[in-house]
Amino acid sequence: MATILHVDSSPLGEQSVSRLLTRDIVAAWTAAHPQDKVVYRDVAAAPPDHLTAELMAVVKFQATDDLTERQKAEQTLVATLVDEIFAADTIVIGAPMYNFSIPTQLKAWLDRLCQAGKTFRYTANGPEGLVKGKTVVVASTRGGVYSTSEIGQSLDHQESYLKTVLGFIGITDVKIVRAEGVSMGPEGKAKALASAAQDIAAIIKG
Repeated sequence: MATILHVDSSPLGEQSVSRLLTRDIVAAWTAAHPQDKVVYRDVAAAPPDHLTAELMAVVKFQATDDLTERQKAEQTLVATLVDEIFAADTIVIGAPMYNFSIPTQLKAWLDRLCQAGKTFRYTANGPEGLVKGKTVVVASTRGGVYSTSEIGQSLDHQESYLKTVLGFIGITDVKIVRAEGVSMGPEGKAKALASAAQDIAAIIKG
């Protein structure tokens, strides 16, 4: 039995296109692999805190002595999030584009995953990711269209960032389910969702 980690990050609830797509991806995946287990995390409903000096001591520098109650809670959260990543075989991430990048809640989640000595390590040849053998499916949603022009691609700090940070911790099998142009009227949204449905079908088919 494999484990799917389903992560949503949009704060828009039922109005969210990325949430719609992650549901479709997970539903299609579990229909094809009914024995698989799904673990759900909503980083918009229960977001990790933005990093402060107090939290950085634990998140970045991995302090263990003389911790405040808030730092102890943060230490537990980091351990939980890292364990979830290692336990998952497939990770489905809902990632809308906000101002050319990702939601701050999703960035805060990723900040907890970058743990030296746990999810990556420094070697004589440079950093090495330690989270290996995983597949990530990103439900990427965009109000405009960015993938079809050089200018649009230069503005993309959403998919490009996700591939970079996931690759840094060792996850290089990153598949994109993209719906772009969802704010360009009903026709544009319908076209975007149809394209995303084709992406999902291709991923499930393998």
